[in-house]
Amino acid sequence: MLEKQKGLTLVFTGNGKGKTTASIGLCVRAIGQGMSVKILQFIKSKGRSYGEQISLEKLGVEMVQLGEGFTWTKTPEVHRKALESAWKTAKETVMSGKYDVVVLDELNNALAIDSFPIDDVLPIQEVMELIKNKPSHVHLVITGRHAKGEIKELADLVSVVDVEKHYYDTGIPAVKGIEY
Repeated sequence: MLEKQKGLTLVFTGNGKGKTTASIGLCVRAIGQGMSVKILQFIKSKGRSYGEQISLEKLGVEMVQLGEGFTWTKTPEVHRKALESAWKTAKETVMSGKYDVVVLDELNNALAIDSFPIDDVLPIQEVMELIKNKPSHVHLVITGRHAKGEIKELADLVSVVDVEKHYYDTGIPAVKGIEY
């Protein structure tokens, strides 16, 4: 009898485009192998339509937006409440053991917020404990810019997506089907 493979912790970080896209590609691969997947998005809000969510729903994958959008779009207290609720949901989802792959999309961005206090609602120590104590079969994927050293140290894989050239710099805004 084969033993289940150890669940890995993977981190996609850096300033380049493609961190969420990489995690979704990994999810599509996992689905193809009969694995169960759930994606939780820490920053994106429910108020918008996302192409990846539409596609993944067709594959039976739940992608949930738990955030309130960019930090400057609402008051700090609104964002703090959303982050507190998102973190509770993330812990419950990972620790349930129900999923083979759980993506915590833009968790790194949330942990890096410095425009208002977040450590009391999203403590880095608890994130580290989740990584250390997650069910043994769960693959945990954490995305977003500015991954903290403590997270990278605990990860089994850290991929840094760098930017060499970006069309934003020429004034081209977010493109449907590319960014959302």
